[in-house]
Amino acid sequence: MPTDIEVIRSTRRRRTVQARLEGDKVVVRIPAHMTKAEEENVVSEMLAKLERKTTSSRTSDADLRARAEQLNAMVLEGRARLGSIRWVSNQTTRWGSCTVATGDVRITDRLQKVPDYVLDAVIVHELTHTFIPGHGPEFWRWADRVPKAERAKGYLEAYQRFGGPGAGE
Repeated sequence: MPTDIEVIRSTRRRRTVQARLEGDKVVVRIPAHMTKAEEENVVSEMLAKLERKTTSSRTSDADLRARAEQLNAMVLEGRARLGSIRWVSNQTTRWGSCTVATGDVRITDRLQKVPDYVLDAVIVHELTHTFIPGHGPEFWRWADRVPKAERAKGYLEAYQRFGGPGAGE
């Protein structure tokens, strides 16, 4: 989460507060009438809310395995053969990898801070490789079944292009 925070006071705002990520900073919009103490409380609350919204809830290998098993059942109809799945810190050019022969999946730990739907798309992508090698049309028919697949691709493309993790699939 960026540490640069910009607070914008608005005379038109009466009660609502808004926070969102804009590039390298968090912009928080508040009513102009708020006291400094109210501002501090609201900014703190909004940062916590934004952190929960933009960070994956799965940070352990066990969480990753549980989610992979769920996605295999729900999205891939149980077709994937999952050997093991774990976070790794040595992948600098990929989001994930799969050893087809064993069904072992590795996910870069750089994705521990992405929204859940993005991580889900990467997990399903790698699981799909356990039963369809390559990236042909049949592969994409299965991999794109994950909810918000296109949105996740866009997120990863922007993350890669604008200072996020390295290139990857």
